[in-house]
Amino acid sequence: MVEELFDVVNERDEVLYSLSRSAVHRQQLLHRAVHVFVLDSRGCLLIHQRSPTKEEFPNVWTSSCSGHVSAGETYDQTAPRELQEELGITGVRLERLQKFAACADTSWEFTVLYRTVTDQSLRPDAAEMTAVQWISPAELDTATAAYPDRYSPAFLLLYRWYRASFA
Repeated sequence: MVEELFDVVNERDEVLYSLSRSAVHRQQLLHRAVHVFVLDSRGCLLIHQRSPTKEEFPNVWTSSCSGHVSAGETYDQTAPRELQEELGITGVRLERLQKFAACADTSWEFTVLYRTVTDQSLRPDAAEMTAVQWISPAELDTATAAYPDRYSPAFLLLYRWYRASFA
């Protein structure tokens, strides 16, 4: 299998060149990712537990779905692709909420956060996630405060911003 290529970017998120996934991660180079918060009509947020085989943050809870922006791809192209690949969700309106600067908490990824509301049936990708859970914001506030180590650093950063912005 051919290894995925990522665009390596500078501190202004401008593409410099493309490099393999493993090299980008090993060298902690700046690159790009998306996260999507999927809410249901009741206002609950879908979170998922990362597979134990993930190279970073195995077995922790994180955003509804997330993924790297492939070389030559845009954030806006990546978000619906990740929704379809990881959860089987298609044909929804995605709202682009915020762009976050690359930092240690995002694993050196410039990250764009999207949101959608849907009650579609899910088809979680078992290679990506071991469990999914719908959770109310109040319950998630309590859980992330009590057990922050059970959540990925990127998710905590994005979720705290989200709650401060949309509480």
